[in-house]
Amino acid sequence: MPSSSVSIVSKTTVFPQHKSTMKSLKLSVSDLPMLSCQYIQKGVLLSQPPLPTDSLLALLKLSLSKTLSHFPALAGSLATDPVGHVRILCNDAGVEFIHARAKRLYVDDILAPLDVPGCFKEFFAFDKTLSYAGHKKPLAAVQVTELGDGVFVGLTVNHAVTDGTSFWNFFNTFAEICKGAKKISKSPNFCRDTVFNSPAVLRFPAGGPAATFSGDEPLRERIFHFSRESILKLKLKANRKLTHSEILGKQGNNCWISVIEINGVTNGKKTDFFKNGKLNRTDEISSFQSLSAQLWRSVTRARKLESAKTTTFRMAVNCRHRLEPRLEPLYFGNAIQSIPTVAYAGEVLSRDLHWCADLLHQNVVAHDDATVRRGVKDWESNPRLFPLGNSDGASITMGSSPRFPMYDNDFGWGRPLAVRSGRANKFDGKISAFCGRDGGGSVDLEVVLAPGTMAGLENDMEFMQYVS
Repeated sequence: MPSSSVSIVSKTTVFPQHKSTMKSLKLSVSDLPMLSCQYIQKGVLLSQPPLPTDSLLALLKLSLSKTLSHFPALAGSLATDPVGHVRILCNDAGVEFIHARAKRLYVDDILAPLDVPGCFKEFFAFDKTLSYAGHKKPLAAVQVTELGDGVFVGLTVNHAVTDGTSFWNFFNTFAEICKGAKKISKSPNFCRDTVFNSPAVLRFPAGGPAATFSGDEPLRERIFHFSRESILKLKLKANRKLTHSEILGKQGNNCWISVIEINGVTNGKKTDFFKNGKLNRTDEISSFQSLSAQLWRSVTRARKLESAKTTTFRMAVNCRHRLEPRLEPLYFGNAIQSIPTVAYAGEVLSRDLHWCADLLHQNVVAHDDATVRRGVKDWESNPRLFPLGNSDGASITMGSSPRFPMYDNDFGWGRPLAVRSGRANKFDGKISAFCGRDGGGSVDLEVVLAPGTMAGLENDMEFMQYVS
């Protein structure tokens, strides 16, 4: 499938419908490390719009203009003041709007291959652009690519300005307005009076930072789909080492099951209640932690790491609800911290799924208000960029979240057929979690691995038995 089938028809600048009343927003200790990361690139594949091209583009531009009035930061630019603080100037500079055409590409053809086709990389603006470039480039861009029987709307946003929560709120609002909403349902919160606001200064070399990974190594990329049923089986296995059917067969449809061993310690407080075959959780290992643990085990095995080699599973966590008092759920900006869980490869492989999943679970549960604040203090004592990449060949970095409302992006002619991303921030071991299109707790994992590791994962039956 030739990537050259995508051609740019036009580029324009879209400005906010109303001028911004905000002057500037200082980047926080959660924003600044992202300046060496590439712009976020996520987009939605939609069916053929019931509009001619000119009408479609006019509608999207008008809707984008209206949306930017609610998100003035995205229509601004970055500037570093004399002290060294980096700020978003809400100066109504506008965002880039690109019209592209790929009429030889069809929806079924680009969704059918096991590996994600390279054409998706051409559905986004600002390829391989670091967020620091927001000093000169727009902070966001929309590319609308016409396909033979559909359209792809790709959104590219500066990662030092937004995290996933803010990104998808903007994308959802764009779709909501395009569909005809007169009033938006989720207004962003631009408060900067938070624990992340700091006088600390992050210094940069002349010309800005360099990428923390090469991006040149050969990679394969696949979407693995996990149904709600498969994930429930993984969750039950991670929590009790029993399957759903085994539990119901032994105990009946209404029973209490105790989690009797957590890292070898009896804990009668952790219980799960099954009623009519459904699990009501109290304090068990989550579905996503269970899935992540299985991925960790299987990728570690596929990499054929030595037993004494340490392997790291890194997860980005939303800190909005972890702080006391809580941040507003729609706080605009980055409000994330990275949680690394480290273990020897030999342990990951010789222990069971429960052991790995509980390591991840305990780390996430422990990331409370005090932990968030310690992380801020630690960064202030040593301001630094986020080390994105896999320098030791033994790491996994989990990004995005199946909780993001990706399939709420209905622009007026139906829900997305699929969610895909561009080339940005991808390296061996980079995983992105999307909600499954069928909902109900299903999950899609966008897995990027070295070719040999991907082949090993595809042959790992412990992993593949859960893939739909």
